[in-house]
Amino acid sequence: MEQEAAAAVVVGAGPSGLAASACLKTLSIPHIILEREDCFASLWKKYAYDRLHLHVRKRYCELPHMHFPPDYPEYVPKDQLLRYFDDYVARFGIEPAYRRSVESAVYDEGDERWRVGARDVGSGEVMEYRCRFLVVATGESSDAFIPEVEGIEGFGGKVIHSTRYRNGKEFENSRVLVVGSGNSGMEIALDLANHGARTSIVVRSPVHVLSRGIANLGMALLKYFSPGTVDSLLVLLSKLVYGDMSKYGLRRPSEGPLLMKTKYGKFPFIDLGTCQKIKSGEIQVERFDLHLSSS
Repeated sequence: MEQEAAAAVVVGAGPSGLAASACLKTLSIPHIILEREDCFASLWKKYAYDRLHLHVRKRYCELPHMHFPPDYPEYVPKDQLLRYFDDYVARFGIEPAYRRSVESAVYDEGDERWRVGARDVGSGEVMEYRCRFLVVATGESSDAFIPEVEGIEGFGGKVIHSTRYRNGKEFENSRVLVVGSGNSGMEIALDLANHGARTSIVVRSPVHVLSRGIANLGMALLKYFSPGTVDSLLVLLSKLVYGDMSKYGLRRPSEGPLLMKTKYGKFPFIDLGTCQKIKSGEIQVERFDLHLSSS
């Protein structure tokens, strides 16, 4: 086990890790970025579907010390966002250590340093990094979760996780079931329906539905009002815009969207047209415990 020392170690080279590195560089603080993938912003580069855009206005998503180009649209598409990340990395000279999977981080009281253990994904060798400061920037959606589904081994169709979905072209005229009603599931269902798939989506938990405009208004109002007050307004506006979605299978939670994000890490669903297709019947909402079979 080799040792390498730095003032700081940043775990993760996603947008937050890149932002941390840029800030450290502007202060001339030596640091190391450890990234388990073979590229930065891997969630966007390798695991995002084609039609993905930022769900909130670009001014809320800029990284420190560098604005989006003025000709970028308000809701930046994936390709332009990746170009922005490329330019950001080049501008600040960010050089992550790739294929380093962090397995441990222990603070040594005697040494007053963090000891960070990271395995080289290729060789299997474990490196130890010593640092005064540790920045964990591994994100909220860094790991794909694939639940055990009873009977899946006998299912004759194609089964993929959302991180492997790109677009709905290959599913035209096919029956497709989307499992999960977060933003990815809802937008993938919309994309499938737009490509002519006969689409259903499993919704088990209550979910808040917000338009882009409502979501951006909420973010702006947080500068002036408490989260509870903003939550009440968001729910009211959602009711006015979408009406009672429970008759279509979408129940509204009793707690507000900002509170649920804080307490449970659960994002509201930002609607880009899915609700209209649910109302029209182009997307069917299924509320049941999932049991797939080959029949």
